[in-house]
This record gives sequence, C-alpha cells and structure tokens, in this order.
Amino acid sequence: MAVKRSVTQKNAAARKPAGRATSGRKAGKAAKPAKAAPAPGKAKAESQLPAEPSASRVTEIQRIIDVMVAAGAVELEMRDPQGTKLRVRLKEDRPILTTHHVAPALPAASVASPAAVAAPAGHSAPVVMAGETFPSPMVGTFYRAASPEAEPFVGAGDSVGENSTLCIIEAMKVMNEIKAEFVGRVIEVLVENGEPVEFGQPLFRIERS
Repeated sequence: MAVKRSVTQKNAAARKPAGRATSGRKAGKAAKPAKAAPAPGKAKAESQLPAEPSASRVTEIQRIIDVMVAAGAVELEMRDPQGTKLRVRLKEDRPILTTHHVAPALPAASVASPAAVAAPAGHSAPVVMAGETFPSPMVGTFYRAASPEAEPFVGAGDSVGENSTLCIIEAMKVMNEIKAEFVGRVIEVLVENGEPVEFGQPLFRIERS
C-alpha cells in the first residue's frame, strides 16, 4: 500500500501544470530605442537666415546709381520710409556739372522822383542801392572760383553776359555752375567764399546793361 501511494503522488506531481513565466518573458523583451531629438535651434536657425534682396530692392538701388552717374555725384546717403539707412558711394572722380539756373524776375529798381520831399534836418536820406540782387537758386555752399588756387569767376566792376559763370554752388556733392543769364555789371559780391547759402539768398548785386 505504501508503494502504491508513493506512485500515485508522483503521477499527480507530474500532471500539475508548471507556473507561467509571464513576468520572465516580459522582462526579456528589449526596449525600443528612443528616437533622437532634433538638434536644438536647427529649425529656428533656418528661418533666421538673412533674406536675399528682393528684385524690387535691387532695381531701386540700380536706379539710384543711374541717377548719381547722370548727376555726376559720387556719394549719396538716404533713409527709406521703413527707416533703413542706405549709403551709395561710386569710385569715379566727381565731375563738375554745368547747370543753367534762371534767376527769378525781380522788379526794376525804382527811380527817385524829382519832386521828392527833402528829408527833415537831422535825418539822413535813405541810400538807394544801384542794380538788383541776384539770388541763390538752391541751398548749398557758395564758391567764387573753381578751385582754391583759381581766380574768382567775377568781382566788383566786372561785366557779365548771359553765359558768364558767376559762381559755383555745391549741393548734394554736385558742383553747379551758376550763370548770369543776362548782360550787366557786377556791383558787389554779397557772400564770402565757402559760406553756406539758402534758397533765394542774395549772392550778387548786378546792374543790368
């Protein structure tokens, strides 16, 4: 009987199902490798690259250069409506640009009436200046000669014609020769050499012939 019980227990142990090794299989699985993160700032760096000049911007700069060449200017500095500062400088020598500026017509000097009342004693009579003033046609710097070593174009007492050069006015790096535009005689030079002048400022006193 003892032998039979032992065999029965052995068979029962053999029929007993083995425990599941679920945890072992799960632990044995290899973890999937994480995807590499993109390099920091890579995408942002591409958007921060300076944009190439647009076709309209290039056309605008070329137009400015063409105007400077036509005007004889070698350097120009400006600022667009967006506040961007633009400076263009050409390597060519600066030529002297000859321009003709017609002086605005001025009323002729009034002639004293012969029946004028004598000035009261103790008061000097007003001085009537001969000739008429020749105004500046632009804002710039007044030069009496083409260079510091050259003789002035005109002086007091000199006669001038329609094509006689009176002076040079430098404006925006351009040298402009100012012509008399009429025949006459220079009475007085009213501006010193190298002095800044305003538009309409008297430069000479000239008596028409």
